[in-house]
Order: sequence, then structure tokens, then C-alpha cells
Amino acid sequence: MMGKTSAIAAGICGALFVGYCIYFDRKRRNDPNFKKRLQERRRKQRMAAKSTGLPCFPDQIDAEAMQAFFLEEIQLGEEFLSQGDYKIGVDHLTNAIAICGQPQQLLQVLQQTIPPPIFHLLLMKLSTISL
Repeated sequence: MMGKTSAIAAGICGALFVGYCIYFDRKRRNDPNFKKRLQERRRKQRMAAKSTGLPCFPDQIDAEAMQAFFLEEIQLGEEFLSQGDYKIGVDHLTNAIAICGQPQQLLQVLQQTIPPPIFHLLLMKLSTISL
């Protein structure tokens, strides 16, 4: 008898908690300033990520965004290397290698295309991050 009563009480408490959550979620979403505050919070997060200097990697589920980011990082790396700004160029190439599906093959191609001192700098930078 006690087991039935406590099970019923637990069920009622669970239902009340779920109802409480649904009520306040609906109240929050219907707030006219909710979307504005949410957009402002997301904008601040993006600005904070940009100000730290860390790249904003795309979502790994979105293959097209990953490919576009990869190609952009390769292109930026090549541009900076051709301009003589080796540190920034290596940083971009490191980002491309970090999201690459086959980093060993990309490293082999880069070893053949960029000068050995720059490739050594790239390897040193890669050793500081975990792939």
C-alpha cells in the first residue's frame, strides 16, 4: 500500500514539475524582448570570439561550411606566405590541417610545395595543438 502511494505522489510531483517547466518556457518565449536579448547575447559571443584571435571553426555537421572554411584557410595561408608574412600564413595552414579529413596527405603536399624552414615552422605549430 505504501509503495502505491509513494509512486502516485512521485508521478504527481513529476507532472507538476513538467507543467511548471512548460509554463515558464512559454512565458519566456512570448516575452517581446526575448529574441532581442538572445540575438544580442549571440552577437556578443561572436565578437568575444573574434577579439580573442581564435578562428571560428564551422559546425562539423555542415560539410559545405567545413569545405568552404578549409579552402579559405588554405587560400589565406598561401597569400600570407607569398607576401612574406610567414607566422600568419602558418597559422592559417594549421587551421586548415586541423579540420582536414586526411591531414597526413595534406602535410605531404605542403612539404613538397613550401620551403623547408616554413614547413618546419608549420610542424612546430602543429605539435602545440592536438589533432
